[in-house]
Formats: sequence, C-alpha cells, structure tokens
Amino acid sequence: MADRDRSVYLVAKPLAREFPIWIIKTVVKTFKYFFGLRFEVKGRENFEVEGPAIIVSNHQSILDMMGLMEVLPDDCVQVGKKELMYAGTVGLIIYLGGVIFINRKSTSSAKMVMAEVAKTMATDNVKVWVYPEGTRNCTGDLLPFKKGAFHVAVQAQVPVIPVVYSSFTTFYNPKKNLFTSGKIKVEVLPPIETKGLTSDDVSDLTDRCYRTMRETLFRLSGRPGEVKDSS
Repeated sequence: MADRDRSVYLVAKPLAREFPIWIIKTVVKTFKYFFGLRFEVKGRENFEVEGPAIIVSNHQSILDMMGLMEVLPDDCVQVGKKELMYAGTVGLIIYLGGVIFINRKSTSSAKMVMAEVAKTMATDNVKVWVYPEGTRNCTGDLLPFKKGAFHVAVQAQVPVIPVVYSSFTTFYNPKKNLFTSGKIKVEVLPPIETKGLTSDDVSDLTDRCYRTMRETLFRLSGRPGEVKDSS
C-alpha cells in the first residue's frame, strides 16, 4: 500500500472500552430532537454476521454521530483521528464510546498498522467502523476511497459491510452555517465477503464498494439518474 494512503494509522486503544455504550447512544440520540432530524433506517439485519467485520460509511458532518447511534451494533468500535480526543464534549463522548484512535502523523509502516487493527478485531471480537473517504465531505457525492480499511478486511479475511447516509445538502450548508430540520435515510447494505481474496484484489474490492455506495447515496438522496452521468 502506498505511503500516502492514510485511512488507517497507528492504533492507540482507549482505556474506557467497558463504558456502557447504551448511555452514549441515549445521550447522543436525544440531540436529534433539538436539531429536528428524523432517521429512517433500513437493512439492520445486515449487521448480523458472526465475528469481526469492517464497516465502512460515508462521512458528511458531526451530524453523522446521531445517525451512527441509530444503527451502531453493540459489538462495534470506531476508528477516529487522535485529534478528536481533544474536541471537548465530543472528544469525551467518543473516548468513552471505545473509539480506536489513530495517529495520522505517525511514520510507522502501513503494514504494521493494518496488522494492529486486524489484531484488535480478532482479540476483542469486534466490528470496526471506518470512514474510507478519510475526511468529512458534505458535497452530496463521495470522495475517492482510501484503501486502508479494505487492506485490513482482506488481511483479516472478514466481510466489509457498507453503510450509506443520504445527502445532508437539502437541509445543511456547512459553508454558510445554515441548518434546517430534515430526514436522513440510512441503509445498511449486504456484507461483501473477502474470504479467498489477496492484496492483489484490494483495488477491485475498494472500487466495488465505492460504486455500490455511490449508487445507494444517489438513490437515497432522490438522484438515481446522476450515477451514470457523473461517473
């Protein structure tokens, strides 16, 4: 994997993994009422795979956290950048929620980092939630995916479960800081198996997941015809 592929970095496990996640979910989910948000979720049954998995989703804004708490499996932890630890209340919440923090400035080899993430999944028997775009993106489309999460999935031979949030652009404009109430559709897609795949298959796996999620994003956002037009 190229050195510039920084979707996964040096792992720094939190000490608060045992904090009751239902408390975090309850607190965060109450904020949706203040923001006037409604969530419509489909495909929860696709999380019901035995053992570890890599969950990948699009990432638009901090509002994603409310949607995340609507669907987050109990046996799942997130991967987040280390800087979020110092983000006040948000940092405290995600720390207590058991986030695996990563140091994006580390010069450690990507292979060692992937091995650590895979080891965490196997040791703790958890699913790991990753944002493969690598940053927040509220354009109504997807940014190109980093390959780190897919390397981990192939190395650990665990399925990839895509999750897609519909576009926030109809009610949220981060540049103008404008926000109105709205409905967010969330769809959990069927798992993509990686058993038998090798590192040579990572690019195809990444592209397959990207295309599926992009098509779903446009469909959920009421723009199904734009998939071919903008590919």
